[in-house]
Amino acid sequence: MKIDAHQHYWQPARSDYDWMPQDNPTLNRAYGPADLAPSLRRHGIEGTVLVQAAATVAETEYMLGLADATPSVKGVVGWINFEDSGDLQHLKRLANHPKFLGVRPMIQDIPDVDWMLKDNIQWAFQAIVDLDLTFDALGFPQHLKNFDTLLSRYPTMRVVIDHIMKPHIRDAMAGQEAFSDWAIGMSRLAHRTGTYCKLSGMVTEASEGWTINDLRPFANHVISAFGPSRVMWGSDWPVCRLQAEYDIWHDTALGLTAHLNAQERTEIFGGSAARFYRLD
Repeated sequence: MKIDAHQHYWQPARSDYDWMPQDNPTLNRAYGPADLAPSLRRHGIEGTVLVQAAATVAETEYMLGLADATPSVKGVVGWINFEDSGDLQHLKRLANHPKFLGVRPMIQDIPDVDWMLKDNIQWAFQAIVDLDLTFDALGFPQHLKNFDTLLSRYPTMRVVIDHIMKPHIRDAMAGQEAFSDWAIGMSRLAHRTGTYCKLSGMVTEASEGWTINDLRPFANHVISAFGPSRVMWGSDWPVCRLQAEYDIWHDTALGLTAHLNAQERTEIFGGSAARFYRLD
């Protein structure tokens, strides 16, 4: 099964997408299954993982409703409030839904880089382990050291890094050093833990006018460090539309993996996601 391991649906009228620019016509509009269906058919993608885009339990419930009505949505990565231990009841309730996979706190938007190590939120990570759920790690290169510490605390937690940890590709395009520290941190996570990594979100970390060669060093490093069996492709649609339509990013990802054999590409475009998220 060919899988898009990371996409979004949203309805701005729900008013809980606090990060969304009100003056951006690409993002600030409704996106639903009917909008994505033609692209999925065109590329033979049989299933997707629908990922949270709002820091509310209500949005998670909204996504699960969409998943119930949409066969192509094989699972949902939702959200709970890690700073409220009372949300354990929500996590236990959500875990009973057959398409609920796990959670993603929006760490990239939290000013405190050490937030994930705070004592008062460790209950949530332990609950993820106890309930055998997944954790999507959303952050920036400056979070890599703390993710290494966190994952060492919870070695059995099933973790996937979103968007290859958002390296500063646009800085590299401008001739600035943006690769070495990120690459060292990613290699450390790959070798010290069983973490998976999403080959996603790259075009939106690049500048306008990007080419496949601007992305290639970052993609090559992730594939080499984690191996194809722990790398999964995701579109990050519709966020990717800021820099590339679905078709362009999909075909670019095919180009970035063209040096691999057929089995390795099958892993990246479906097998790894199915195994990590335990998708039917």
